[in-house]
Amino acid sequence: MAVEEQLYSDIPPTKLRNKEEKFKPAKTSKFWLWVASMFFFNMLQNRFYAFRYRGAENYFDGGTNIPTILFAPHCNWWDGIVFYNITHRIFHKEIRLMVEELNRFPLLRRGGAYSVNKKSPQSAMKALQYSVDVVGDIRNMLCIFPQGIIRPPHYRPIEFQTGLAYIAQNAVKRYGRVNLIPIAIDYCFFRDNRPEVIVEFGKRIELSNSMKLNRKELTHILEHALAETCDNQFKEISQGDITKYNILFKQHLKWYRRIEQRLKSIDLPPVSGV
Repeated sequence: MAVEEQLYSDIPPTKLRNKEEKFKPAKTSKFWLWVASMFFFNMLQNRFYAFRYRGAENYFDGGTNIPTILFAPHCNWWDGIVFYNITHRIFHKEIRLMVEELNRFPLLRRGGAYSVNKKSPQSAMKALQYSVDVVGDIRNMLCIFPQGIIRPPHYRPIEFQTGLAYIAQNAVKRYGRVNLIPIAIDYCFFRDNRPEVIVEFGKRIELSNSMKLNRKELTHILEHALAETCDNQFKEISQGDITKYNILFKQHLKWYRRIEQRLKSIDLPPVSGV
């Protein structure tokens, strides 16, 4: 009898492997960003029927010249690719994304990823300090999975490690202000035979030097904001309400789906009783 693999673990991969890995910053160029943009967009188009999003005004209304951090749950392999397309195709920024075991996927550095090694607090601190550095460059958009580990879809309760609060507080000290936007990402089947990517940008959280919160308090505020955004999205999806979403892409119907739609539009005569 086959044994199922363990899909989720409470221990980060770098701790499980117990292997020393040097910190590696992002290393982008115009050419590699173009390659990554085309490659990651085509990956989504090949696998998903549509990419829908709403709430992007929560970023634009807050000012595109203010350091911004996006944060979301992390439930599967596609999340980073969705983040890439959000930053490049919706917000027109370069992504900066913290990735464990980047040595296994070194080309991701060319797209904006940088490494984090959670084997020791000292190693992880290098990634956190680098995050504070890059978020100040408004050409970038910092994207974080603050749970610090992959969790199942719709996992509750949403609990963060303190890294996001550390980055936000130190960014405020250095730059005077920072915006944080929670993001709900879901992958759903509706009426097509392929799933759709559904993205909702939550209410913008504006931090400034005037706010006096300790790291634990700020972490709880951010946890609540993300849970509220995810729960709101889940409620709308469960009711089939996707009319308020913008569309990044939507595929043409396959030939057999077009025939199905045509058949549905035919007015059949009422069936008379015998």
